[in-house]
Amino acid sequence: MQAKTKNMIVTVLGSGTSQGVPVIGCTCPVCQSNDPRDKRLRTSILIQTDEVTVAVDAGPDFRQQMLRENITKLDAVLITHEHKDHIGGLDDLRPYIFMQKKPMPLYVADTALPEIKREYSYAFDEHPYPGAPTYDIRRLDETPFDFGDLHIVPIKLKHYTLTCYAFRIGNFAYVTDLSEISEEAIEKLQGVEYLIIEALQKKKHYSHLTLDEAIEISKRVGAKKTWFTHCSHSMGLAADVNRKLPDGMMLAYDGLKIRIE
Repeated sequence: MQAKTKNMIVTVLGSGTSQGVPVIGCTCPVCQSNDPRDKRLRTSILIQTDEVTVAVDAGPDFRQQMLRENITKLDAVLITHEHKDHIGGLDDLRPYIFMQKKPMPLYVADTALPEIKREYSYAFDEHPYPGAPTYDIRRLDETPFDFGDLHIVPIKLKHYTLTCYAFRIGNFAYVTDLSEISEEAIEKLQGVEYLIIEALQKKKHYSHLTLDEAIEISKRVGAKKTWFTHCSHSMGLAADVNRKLPDGMMLAYDGLKIRIE
């Protein structure tokens, strides 16, 4: 039986690529911008419903993002893939684990789990030291599943040589870190009304979508509203880019809240 999702709010915790924006030492106009929409922490979202609070990824800025949004409860984390900018904050789950007095559910694919175990080996020791985080590892593949009042449809993507997962929840989908998209994935995304999809920059990249490629995918799946995330400083100033985008499309920004109806 599929869960019924009501009153869902999606918060963009971070909308930047692996280096974030501004980039350390960079003096380009974007990195020097005073527009808060040009200040991008590493990419992640938070999904909140009447029943559950779920994060998608926990990168190096996770602690800062949770404090900024005043998140006092977290029920699970969905892992898209194993790159550092998406798993670098998993140790910062400890306060939630301690407060909630139970391991944190991590939905993670077999392809990503070995890297998490390597990065956080102390959490997987047979006799972990007191204070180490404890995770409830739940296998992620293309099988849809329910978590609380969320019905989650994982969608397999190709991120250069890695496997990455997008997630569809009702008429919302979150799609990040991909270099190409299959027809099967397009079919699973058909009919979404609210879409957050990555767009690294305007120029072609070997492992990420360009802005034009992301726009084309949005049009193919028929999204009514689209936000572009995982943006680098090479994308340009948010104000300039947004003026040139088609109706119903804009760059995501940190702290953006989307009510899914």
